Amino acid sequence: MPQYRLGQAARVLGVSVDTIRRHVDAGRLGTERTRGGQRLVDGAELAALAQELDRERAAGGGSSARNHLLGIVTEVRRDAIAAQVEMRCGPFRLVSLVTREAVDSLGLEPGVLVNAVVKATNVVVELAAPPARSAGEEG
Repeated sequence: MPQYRLGQAARVLGVSVDTIRRHVDAGRLGTERTRGGQRLVDGAELAALAQELDRERAAGGGSSARNHLLGIVTEVRRDAIAAQVEMRCGPFRLVSLVTREAVDSLGLEPGVLVNAVVKATNVVVELAAPPARSAGEEG
């Protein structure tokens, strides 16, 4: 089973290493230590925690869409009928095509905090290269 360093686990969940440590301390996520003292998280446990966190988030909402990404509007391009809204949601750049009326009524402009709600019937899955280890990363 794959194992991940705390920094890698944090990147997967989109949280800080301190948040991963808090999940470990609370017993929500187990770790093993390597001979060198690095803590490793079991991939299956990390996946289970991700699902648990998703269920917690979904419990508060009334939507059939499961992908809610908090982000900030970085650019809005509008014409007479349609608009293109660019958002940064964590490390991800998302672009949405909506009506000009929707942009105007929501007051969308750079700097506005938004939730990008994604409901897709076709999602491609690719294997990811292991994340590079950053300076100062534990484990």
